[in-house]
Amino acid sequence: MIALRAVSKSYRSRLGRPVPAVVDVTLEVAAGEVVGIAGPNGAGKTTILAMLVGFLRPTAGEVTIAGMPPRTYVERHGIAYLPELMALMKTWRVDRALTRLAVLAGVPADRVPVEVARVVALFDIGEHARKRIKALSKGNFQRVGLAQALLREHDVAIFDEPTHGLDPVWTTRFRALVEGLRRPGRAILIASHNLDELERVCDRVAIIDRGRVQRIVTVRGGPRDPGARGYRVRVAGDPAAAAAAFPGAVVTGDAELDLPAMTVADLNRALAGALAAGVQVTALAPRVSSLEAEFHDVVAAAPRRLA
Repeated sequence: MIALRAVSKSYRSRLGRPVPAVVDVTLEVAAGEVVGIAGPNGAGKTTILAMLVGFLRPTAGEVTIAGMPPRTYVERHGIAYLPELMALMKTWRVDRALTRLAVLAGVPADRVPVEVARVVALFDIGEHARKRIKALSKGNFQRVGLAQALLREHDVAIFDEPTHGLDPVWTTRFRALVEGLRRPGRAILIASHNLDELERVCDRVAIIDRGRVQRIVTVRGGPRDPGARGYRVRVAGDPAAAAAAFPGAVVTGDAELDLPAMTVADLNRALAGALAAGVQVTALAPRVSSLEAEFHDVVAAAPRRLA
């Protein structure tokens, strides 16, 4: 449904030299799929999204949504869109701002109050509805941004740093929101620095560095080989004694051990041996998530020049 084919975008420096921001990016998001984009600052994520919503045209390659140029698709069908930096008149009241945005989004006049009330309830911003935008905290303003994106039903949703400024409660609720938005006919694209969030909500994640797609990682519904990974273990009792039961373990805290990189099979053998030796394990987790491990691998190995 969303397609970028060999897309590049360059800007001009003050000296007139081309400065590449995106280079030869090919990426598709099928209907029914949630795809993430991850990358360090300046990797090209926001430029890609700006081309997808029709704010920018590619220097080379093709960008389409449902086979149409993005601007054409947006004008005919609209999209649910949350920019990284949303700007609203600071003197507007929240409820009036959402009303204006509902009208701009093409919500029928008789449905505007209903849809505004729905998103106010969905994002629990009723107590802030009569406040001016300038009086909102960063997290509450972000919830208003998410609310305006969902004033209408759309087949395409694009979110740029959607959990920025949200507290842990609303970060968790965002995961549920994405699951609720999933449907066979809808394509969802999320750009974020929050790798854990992307791993939890996406089907695939494109890792971008220096303007290029360096790797596409399947994080849901596909085969994955986790390979050898390091783990962190919490234990009850003396951690030094517990470390002796785990080959290669290092004590890192009063009740924590770091285990060396190992496969899942080796991990289970190590746990079985430790439990047989009387070690009481209270918690176990990877030192980094699978996506985080791949992200750091990609960014460390990526070429330092665009061209």
